[in-house]
Amino acid sequence: MQKHTSDPHQAKVINGIDTDAVKELIGKVANDSAEGQTRWKVATSWKGGAQTETHVDGYSIGGEYVKKDFTIRTDEPLELGGTNNHANPQETLMAALNACMTVGYVVGCAMEGIELEELRIETEGDIDLRGFFGLDPNVKPGYDEIQYTVHIRGNGTEEQFRKIHENVIATSPNRFNVANPIRLKSELVVT
Repeated sequence: MQKHTSDPHQAKVINGIDTDAVKELIGKVANDSAEGQTRWKVATSWKGGAQTETHVDGYSIGGEYVKKDFTIRTDEPLELGGTNNHANPQETLMAALNACMTVGYVVGCAMEGIELEELRIETEGDIDLRGFFGLDPNVKPGYDEIQYTVHIRGNGTEEQFRKIHENVIATSPNRFNVANPIRLKSELVVT
């Protein structure tokens, strides 16, 4: 909910987003592209069976390092050799896609003064395990297509929501990364 205040020094918060802080960041990046440079990094370790732990210790923004301390765990379903104790990498990929787009919708709505009542993204896709197992060279190991449906409700008009939807499609980093080929560089270190 929006804070209503007569104090110009208090933040204007809509949908939990400090819109003044977002405007300030946009201004800084517009004036100096170095302020908008970010670097993200994770380290994933095998924890036995099909389980992994990915550690996030920080990221860089505008040349400054910001410490974090998060662990993301993954596993596989029983049928794929796992213990089914955590989401699998495909579910984690979809969750990351949905979470990134969600931020775009929430911030986009907040910047337009739209208060949200509901926002939910449902995502699904099919993978043929013949590709993963290397059984058929004509079968891709990944998705041909991922489908998602955005459910949104708030005090905006349909036209406003469509404009925000198109903006999310155009600017979501994870949507871009899933929808477009990006270079992946690998290095193997045997110890």
